[in-house]
Amino acid sequence: MAASINSLLEEISSVEDPIEELQSLKTALLSIPVSALRNSVSGQRFDVIFSLLNSNEREQVELCVDILERILMALSPVQVAQGYRVELQMGLSHPNEAVKILALTQIGRVVEHPDAVTEILNNHDILQAVIQCIREEKMAVAKQAIQSLSKLSHSKPGLDKLFQSDTLKVMKDVMATSDIIRYRIYELLVEISSVSPISLGYCANSNLISQLLGELTGDDVLIRATAIEMVTTLAHSQHGRQYLAQQGIMDKISNMIRGAETDPFSSLYLPGLVKFFGNLAIMDSPQQVCETYPAFQNKVFEMALDPDPAMNGVALDTLGLLGSTVEGKQVLQKTGEKFKAVLVRMSQLAGSGATELRVRSLDAISQLLTLQPEQQTEDLLALTESWFRLLSSQPMEMIRNISTQPFPELHCGALRIFTAIAAQPWGQKMMFSTPGFLEFILDRSRGQTKEAKDANFELVGSLACSSTAVEILGSENFIRLKTYLREGPYYVSAVASVSTEGAD
Repeated sequence: MAASINSLLEEISSVEDPIEELQSLKTALLSIPVSALRNSVSGQRFDVIFSLLNSNEREQVELCVDILERILMALSPVQVAQGYRVELQMGLSHPNEAVKILALTQIGRVVEHPDAVTEILNNHDILQAVIQCIREEKMAVAKQAIQSLSKLSHSKPGLDKLFQSDTLKVMKDVMATSDIIRYRIYELLVEISSVSPISLGYCANSNLISQLLGELTGDDVLIRATAIEMVTTLAHSQHGRQYLAQQGIMDKISNMIRGAETDPFSSLYLPGLVKFFGNLAIMDSPQQVCETYPAFQNKVFEMALDPDPAMNGVALDTLGLLGSTVEGKQVLQKTGEKFKAVLVRMSQLAGSGATELRVRSLDAISQLLTLQPEQQTEDLLALTESWFRLLSSQPMEMIRNISTQPFPELHCGALRIFTAIAAQPWGQKMMFSTPGFLEFILDRSRGQTKEAKDANFELVGSLACSSTAVEILGSENFIRLKTYLREGPYYVSAVASVSTEGAD
């Protein structure tokens, strides 16, 4: 095979228009598994393919990229770093985005390998060129550059190199290009900071994280909204949350929620502030977050009741997130009539309005009503039942009506609510006492999409696998449910066709 690759390379170098020959080489390389290709390409040079990248012919360049991608993936990161470092560096400044992405992807492989990474650490020009790629117009190139630099930061030598004064200066110069590019650098810093307390320390010492936090209260509301997203990502790690707390960021965001009432542009960044605390509540403690920052919980309720649909969506998602935990359910229940009003509003949104909002409302309700078997205490079962009954004077009929509408996402959203209550004794009693309900869920002619069939199968499973199902539904119904499960979600019963002799 090495011989045939060699002969194809010779053919390519001897013709003026090598498109056909490049196509043949690409086909030959793709026909060999990468593991087998390793031996064929290890001892060879592919300078002719790299040289053909210097062309205005797009097809030629793309063929060369496909070929080099296959070849370089077959080589070890050490072989790539030692054999093609110069070519990779040239690729970073190539006008074609596919060439840049190829070079950045390979550099990403190299920096992950402990024996290969020194080739990049000792080459300031390559590192500088990768950072410069963050300001590329094509987002795919910038993303790949961010990814490669993020991988480099996973080692102490990589962190040392990235945050040395000269490299840091390059980053700061790139940041100055525009607001968009500045936020790409912030994205990189947040990714690096999330890895460990040590990496966060490097980013904090560079003063760029404090610069990001300063953007939270800037004059430009769009920049503020983007900064909140970044800070929310930073809060995903425990050390990130500790750092933000030390910097007083939780109090600052709580104050921003309070001040939003007098800001006519608050609708642009308010959802981000609420999302921040919603994530915080799930990662730490819903009770602690809601008690420490009451402005957050009040604002969520206010947004859920707001006539503006743009406010409703984030409120629904946040309520679902809070209510997905037992502690969150208890926190919401403590608010009494306030939450009851919100639940009624959620029911209204589920029943009418834009499809997306209806789906988000159904998903939030299903999260609020879900209890794992070990969570099913008398108090919590009474709580979920009372919430379900608040949805409508006839909640079973209301959810069933939504599930029969010709929108797969609404159909599945409604079935997820039934799945939540099917695992609870009171839900099973309601299902058993609702005329035709078991026939409804066992009817395979409904919901023809894969998603709908999967959702219905999950509902039947939730009902049949409950420890109280036999007692409440009776053995005959229980056997019907078990048969449905045994047949699987996509079972189609054979129907015999009957022909009538002499029919027209």
